[in-house]
Amino acid sequence: MKATVWGARGSVPAPGPETNRYGGNTSCVHVSLDDGSDLVLDAGTGIRCLGLAMRPETERIHILLTHLHMDHIQGLMFFAPLFRPETDVVIYGPASPEASLLDRIARYISAPLSPVEVRELPCQVSFLDAPDIEWQIGSATVHANSVAHRGPTLGYRITEGDSSLAYIPDHEPALGAPLEALEDEWISGYALAHGASLLIHDCQYTDDEYPAHVGWGHSRVSDTLAFATRVSVRRLALFHHDPMHEDDMLDEFVTEAAARWMALGGAPAALAIARERQSLEFAAPSAVTPP
Repeated sequence: MKATVWGARGSVPAPGPETNRYGGNTSCVHVSLDDGSDLVLDAGTGIRCLGLAMRPETERIHILLTHLHMDHIQGLMFFAPLFRPETDVVIYGPASPEASLLDRIARYISAPLSPVEVRELPCQVSFLDAPDIEWQIGSATVHANSVAHRGPTLGYRITEGDSSLAYIPDHEPALGAPLEALEDEWISGYALAHGASLLIHDCQYTDDEYPAHVGWGHSRVSDTLAFATRVSVRRLALFHHDPMHEDDMLDEFVTEAAARWMALGGAPAALAIARERQSLEFAAPSAVTPP
């Protein structure tokens, strides 16, 4: 299994020279399985470049949406495979008593927001509520579960062989109580992330910024590190960067996060900050640096 970041920004795209190194596109991660299956986690603006880079002969693509906020679906209309009649696209997302997944996405892919209606897409496309139980996609087992964020929101865990990826890009697990005060079963996302080879997790705010954003559905750095430590992940990738955080600020951000991570007992090489076009590691860092 291989995971590549195509968009790591949160809330709104932030293109420009100040964000070139980490990228300005919103949430999108491509997961390629050992059997050749393609999974796409979220459809932010990063999915546009992913679609252009994918093999034209790709027959089936699975898109797993965590939720339907604009920064996670706004790239759908610009995803090239949706306009290839020979491509089969399966889109999963959170269930809602309000309307079906198709009807909710159609509010975006319809006039006046879009020149194309969902029913006019030339590909073979289906919209499915993410099952409450584990299911198979290619050679992987997929598990979805609700997490703490505004509106119906899922996190995903993808397991293939000995590798597992937990993807929780919008998450506020410490809302209402500090994590150290909660039992495991009361921590949002605990079961999804526990023991994962790689956790891609929301880390939008500094600790100083967070008090002005309590309840917005996102994590401060100390809560992200505490959550990752609590669930015993092998590797952690900081994700969903605030659009106001320019590259130089993110350099300082990850340096401070690394110091805190090591103070919690984490290995320095086990912490990363997501960058566009970056492939993320799954293996635990070696205790000995090879010559």
